[in-house]
Amino acid sequence: MREADKPDMLVWLILAAGVVLADQLTKLIIQRALADVPVIEVTSFFKLVLAYNKGAAFSFLSDQDGWQRGLFIAIACAASVFILLLLRKHRDDVRFCLALALILGGAVGNLIDRVLIGAVVDFLYFHIGEHYWPAFNLADSAISVGAALLVWDAFRKKSHQPRPEI
Repeated sequence: MREADKPDMLVWLILAAGVVLADQLTKLIIQRALADVPVIEVTSFFKLVLAYNKGAAFSFLSDQDGWQRGLFIAIACAASVFILLLLRKHRDDVRFCLALALILGGAVGNLIDRVLIGAVVDFLYFHIGEHYWPAFNLADSAISVGAALLVWDAFRKKSHQPRPEI
């Protein structure tokens, strides 16, 4: 890739900001739409709900008395700084930076919730029969897609490395 064709770090920051904006906007809409209605059944396998998760993924530590909020805020801040450093260092690696930008946007989106309201707003609720997936949000989706891209990127890099001669 020529130097002129390489994305600037600003591109990745704009993408991350777009994720944050979309995440916060959807959460605001859901909070208003579900203020008086507990659940909106969209399909037989998908509902919109309003859930406040004080824990991490899959409600990990959500039953604790509040100490976890500071921990999750610190982890999100540290991860965001680390991702910014990685974006700066690897700006030529498009797939890697795309993954990092999605993860950064998701982390900051959920961080804003933790700082402002003490919990993350979740609202997407899928199920098959009586088997429910934990509620999640757009930020969680961006983090998941970013993580999947990181795994894909790691496997692609490994498969493209020359085999050592024996």
